[in-house]
Amino acid sequence: MKNARQPNFVFILIDDMGWKDLACTGSTFYETPNIDRLSREGISFGNAYAPCPVCSPSRASFLTGEYPARLGLTDWIDMSGTFHPLKGRVIDAPYCKHLPQGEYTLAQALKDAGYATWHVGKWHLGGKEYYPERFGFDVNIGGCDWGHPHQGYFAPYGIETLPEGENDEYLTDRITDEAIALLKRHVKDHAEVPFFLNLCHYSVHTPIQARPEDVERFKRKARELGLDREKALVEGEEHHTADKVGQRVMRRVIQSDPEYAAMVWNLDWNIGRLMRALQECGQAENTVVVFTSDNGGLSTSEGSPTCNLPAAEGKGWLYEGGLRVPLLMRFPAMIAGGQRCDVPVITPDFYPTFLELAGTSIPKEKVLDGQSIVPLLQGKTMPLRPLFWHYPHYGNQGGLPGAAVRLGKYKYIVFYDGGQEALYDLEADFAEKHNLARQLPETARQMRLLLQGWQQEVAAVFPQNNPQWS
Repeated sequence: MKNARQPNFVFILIDDMGWKDLACTGSTFYETPNIDRLSREGISFGNAYAPCPVCSPSRASFLTGEYPARLGLTDWIDMSGTFHPLKGRVIDAPYCKHLPQGEYTLAQALKDAGYATWHVGKWHLGGKEYYPERFGFDVNIGGCDWGHPHQGYFAPYGIETLPEGENDEYLTDRITDEAIALLKRHVKDHAEVPFFLNLCHYSVHTPIQARPEDVERFKRKARELGLDREKALVEGEEHHTADKVGQRVMRRVIQSDPEYAAMVWNLDWNIGRLMRALQECGQAENTVVVFTSDNGGLSTSEGSPTCNLPAAEGKGWLYEGGLRVPLLMRFPAMIAGGQRCDVPVITPDFYPTFLELAGTSIPKEKVLDGQSIVPLLQGKTMPLRPLFWHYPHYGNQGGLPGAAVRLGKYKYIVFYDGGQEALYDLEADFAEKHNLARQLPETARQMRLLLQGWQQEVAAVFPQNNPQWS
C-alpha cells in the first residue's frame, strides 16, 4: 500500500555545468540567485561527483544505480559512428550505445511504487527503441537520441519528441514550460499520486547561445569588471596536456564568457519558475529537489566557455574539473537549510536514496553500486568508501583514456596511453599539481589494487594497443 506522504522527486540534471558555475559554489561572474536559494534552503555537497567525465554514461548511471563500467556504457553515445574509436598509443575500447534492455530503472521502480513518472528534456541513451517510455517513464517530452540541440536553442528545434515551437522561442524556457504544465495538470487531476520528474536540460551544452538581451547584460558586467581585457584562453604544456590524437588543447583560465553567463542566467530564471510552480501547487514542502550536472564544465575545447579552476581541466578528463559537479538538495520535510556536506558522493547514489525516501524496497536481485545518502541528509555520517571511474576512451576535449579511484583524501589515476599513474592528496592539493605516486609508493599500490579489483568485479573493458602507433 502506497504511503500517502511519499515525497515527490524532481531531479534537475544540467548538461556540462562545472562545479564552480554557480554563485553559491564560487563563481564571481555568473549570477544564480534562484539556484543559490536551493543551497540556502537545503544542503550543498562540496565533494559531489559524476560517474563519468562525459554525459551518456552519467545519465545511465543515475537511472540504474550502477557504474558505467558495469553497464558497458562508458562513453557518450555516438549514434553517427563518426567519432569512435579514437586512436593514439591505444585504441578506444568498444562500448554499448544504448541503455541496456532489461535494466530495472529508478523510473520503473518508482512507477511500481505508485508514482507518476515523467521525463522532460535531453535523453541521449539510444535510438527510438531505447527512449524513456521503454524504461519506466509514463511521459517523454523532448527526449531523443540527440546529445545537444542540433538546430540550436531557438525554435525551430527539430526535436522529434517535442512539438515545434514558435520562431525565436528559447529551448530552456520551453522545456521548463512543459515541466510546469505537467506538474499543474497532475496536481489538478491526481493530487494524491506522487510524481517523479526527470528534468534534463540541454543547457548549458554547446552551441553556446542565449537571448541577446541577456548576453548584453553580461557584456556590460565583463566591461565593468575589466574581464574583457583579460586573456581568458591559454595554451601551454602542462602535465595534464594530452595531444596524442592531434588535438590543440586550449584552457580557459577565468570565467568571463558573456554568452555562457547568459545561458546560466536564463537557466537560473527557469529554475526559479519551476520552484514557484511547486509552491503554488502546494508541493514544495513534500518534494525532494536535486540539482546537479552530468559531468564537469567544458573548459578545454569547443570554445572553452567556462573555467573550473582551481580544479584541473574539465569535461572529458579524469581530473577534478571533469568529474566534480555541483550538487544541491532541498527537502524541507527532512533537510535543514544552509547545510554543507563534504562527504564524497556520486550520482548512482540517488537510486537507493530515492527509493529509501519513498519507502520502497529494492529487489534483492537488483545490483546497485550507489549507496543511500539519507544519513547525510539527516546530519549523520556514513562509512568511508571508495568511488570509482573507468573511462577507456580519448576525450574529445583532450583527455587520455584511463581509470581512477578516490578513497578518503587520496585519488589515484592510471592512464592507458603510456601507462602513467598519479596519486593526489585532494585535501592538500585540490588542483592535482603534485603527483605523490613516487613519494608514497605503498599508498599508490594499495589504491591501484583497489581499482583493479573493482574493474575485475564489474568486467571493465580496456583499450587495446594501437599497432599503427609509431
